[in-house]
Amino acid sequence: MKMRMKKIIGGFFCVCCLLFQTAAPVKAVNAPGQPVSDAPDETSLFATAAVLMDADSGRVLYGKNENAVMAMASTTKIMTCILILENASLDEELTVSAYAAGMPKVKLYIQRGERYRIRDLLYSLMLESHNDTAVALAEHIGKKHLSAQLRSKDTAEYTQEESRQAVAAFAALMNEKAASLGCENTWFITPNGLDATESIPLSDGSTVQRDHCTTARELAGILAYCIGKSPERQTFLDITRAQNYSFSANGRSFSCVNHNAFLNMMDGALTGKTGFTNKAGYCYVGALTREGRTFVVALLACGWPNNKSYKWADTRKLMEYGIENYYYRSFEQMGTAFEEQCLPPIPVRGGQTAVFNDTAYADVVISEEPVPGKQPDADARSDDSQDGGVSGLDGLLLRPDEKIQIKYSAEKVLTAPVERGTVVGSIDYIVDGIVYRSVNVVTKDSVAAIDLKWCARQIWKRFITFHE
Repeated sequence: MKMRMKKIIGGFFCVCCLLFQTAAPVKAVNAPGQPVSDAPDETSLFATAAVLMDADSGRVLYGKNENAVMAMASTTKIMTCILILENASLDEELTVSAYAAGMPKVKLYIQRGERYRIRDLLYSLMLESHNDTAVALAEHIGKKHLSAQLRSKDTAEYTQEESRQAVAAFAALMNEKAASLGCENTWFITPNGLDATESIPLSDGSTVQRDHCTTARELAGILAYCIGKSPERQTFLDITRAQNYSFSANGRSFSCVNHNAFLNMMDGALTGKTGFTNKAGYCYVGALTREGRTFVVALLACGWPNNKSYKWADTRKLMEYGIENYYYRSFEQMGTAFEEQCLPPIPVRGGQTAVFNDTAYADVVISEEPVPGKQPDADARSDDSQDGGVSGLDGLLLRPDEKIQIKYSAEKVLTAPVERGTVVGSIDYIVDGIVYRSVNVVTKDSVAAIDLKWCARQIWKRFITFHE
């Protein structure tokens, strides 16, 4: 009994010491002696809205009007591209409708009735940002969700209205995907990013006007998904990183050149997509990877003609800020990981013990599996409940002055019987009030409930002891 009490008391002080230690400022071992650089002043950025994001966690490292709902122009096409990749084979062929062929510049000048491979049009979409190919691709996937009659009808024979129905079906898929990625303020109407507004009917019979829009934070999150979590992420990168691409179809030859200047601007530049409309201004979303760290920058309304280079200046400034100030810190490294030996045992009411009238205890251990989809305690969640949340992360990008806090919570008392592996608590790793990793605390062994057989044994032991 005394040994058990010592263990409990020792565990209590161990937990207190550990919590105090993990609340201390994090040191960046990658950059000894380097002071933390100031974040870019909002006035030093040209973009009206901007985000620097840790692509792996979805954590916003820097934001300027990051939640402002704005037009996004052709950065839309990253969603169009990833949906096509996830819903079609690269070798599939599609037929061009009159509606797709009639899209405004910039365009490939595809013609009604022509047939093209999905692969070729995806390079046209992402390298040259062709608006007509975006609609042709959207119709090809969207028509699969129309009536049987329209599914069987040749797309070349579609009326304008039927083509719009197919595009609307594809836009619904875009919005469904955006919602699954945690995007609450993103709304897609067109697959190419041309400015658009539509009326959405509500259940009470009224309507609400929705624009084709997103936020800098959510746009960055979509690209983070495309390059990190999508099953087609490698193909997405292969297409968007290509410097040029040529193909032939319908007796014509085509050549596409990548207009993403960022690919040749910084070491580690990974991918990106430009955009412009009169309403949106110049927009950009791009990613960079260096030393195991992947950053995403999203810019909206980053100047109008003749300010085409503003987006490159803002992208470089934000990427350099991330590279200079954020370093990977694992939750399992020394000084951060929760020590299992610090977990105190939990008393079990009505549990069997070796000695009559003693208190039963259940030893606990840390489960090896992270808790899927655990939600943060704070409302300031930075990302993205995409794919069950980020609670399974192994680490985060942090500044040297940022803190990781550990919150341990567990049942105060258990009631027998207790099965081995029963979840009795959790350990949360928290930064700025947001849970980025959570693991369960489980019982190490089973504790049986007091029963007649156990009582009989105890009486027999006392009887023998009494006579001895």
